[in-house]
Amino acid sequence: MPRWYYVTQINNSDDKKMHILQPKHMKLNEKEAEDILNKLNISKNQLPKILLSDVSLPEGCEVGEIVKIDRKEGSELNLYYRVVV
Repeated sequence: MPRWYYVTQINNSDDKKMHILQPKHMKLNEKEAEDILNKLNISKNQLPKILLSDVSLPEGCEVGEIVKIDRKEGSELNLYYRVVV
């Protein structure tokens, strides 16, 4: 039977524990969010959603803000965007 091991990494800047495989989540400021929406030619409500209660969100996120997720898949870095609901 396989065993699951949970590895955590302590970020000393804010004492928040994160899983070592957790992709980086960053809150975008208003200008960055507007630039992304214009580049993708979509509105905020067309973005995929992420819950405010999600533990991967950075501190201080509020409903309606856009979060950028940097996910490394293989040898490339993919960017994903979510709106906090």
